[in-house]
Amino acid sequence: MADITEAANDLGIPQMAMMTKIDGACGETEKNLRNVYKSKHLKKKMKDFSATVGIPMNCIFPIKNYSEEIDINDDVDSLILSALRRMIDFGDDFINKI
Repeated sequence: MADITEAANDLGIPQMAMMTKIDGACGETEKNLRNVYKSKHLKKKMKDFSATVGIPMNCIFPIKNYSEEIDINDDVDSLILSALRRMIDFGDDFINKI
């Protein structure tokens, strides 16, 4: 994975990662998804992943999957849409550089 990250960096291709199933990884976020950026456990997981693959912390987005829910949830949607917005911004910036 690190080789792919390095090759993408060399080509100027923006990179991001989605950290999924955050509700199962941390009790804080399982109770209240709004605590996602307060969780020390998730922050450590993100730092470890960042160090392993070389993707900066500000390009790793924690999101919760709709895996068991049948109704939409604004907190879940907010995380997903935030990541999607950044993905579009990264792509737009890359296209403008070409």
